Amino acid sequence: MTPDPRVVKLDSRQIRTLAHPLRSRLLGALRIGGPATATALAQTLDTNTGATSYHLRQLAEVGLVAEDPERGTGRQRWWRAVHEVSQWQSTDFDGDPDASAASDWIQRDQLRLFAEQAERWISAQHDYPAAWRGAAGFNDAVVTLPPDRLRQLTEEIWQLVKRYRGESVPDDPGAEQVLIYLTAFPWMGES
Repeated sequence: MTPDPRVVKLDSRQIRTLAHPLRSRLLGALRIGGPATATALAQTLDTNTGATSYHLRQLAEVGLVAEDPERGTGRQRWWRAVHEVSQWQSTDFDGDPDASAASDWIQRDQLRLFAEQAERWISAQHDYPAAWRGAAGFNDAVVTLPPDRLRQLTEEIWQLVKRYRGESVPDDPGAEQVLIYLTAFPWMGES
């Protein structure tokens, strides 16, 4: 089976580059909003164009973003994400403390972003129609599995998500981008 070209398995250089607050936000903005200029991204992310341009070039050096050849004229450079999904396993960086620390930082940052998005949804949900409130939700489950079965479960769920991504209906006036966050790790007990 050939890998999905919209998915990149991060190597140690890419993960170290991505483990930066502005770089991860830039990549996320390009993946969600599509191609943009450094100026537009700076406005979106409330930063300056110089920093945005510098960090876009850093991301481009490791192949996570690229100039968009279909857009831009003259001095205006348009950038695009070269993939939709970044994948890695924490074990990919065993023996590389810097890449391992970068992986940990990204996971913590993603968890922080998820919590922020969840808080925003909870605050805004009553402004949405009942159909959206009924469809959205928070679920959790505790399942007793060995590591190989956990890997199988997460892969099956990921295949289902990929199928729905492939069936995306952006032209439907009732459609919105939906955040799906999948985590699976051993239960650490009550704190």
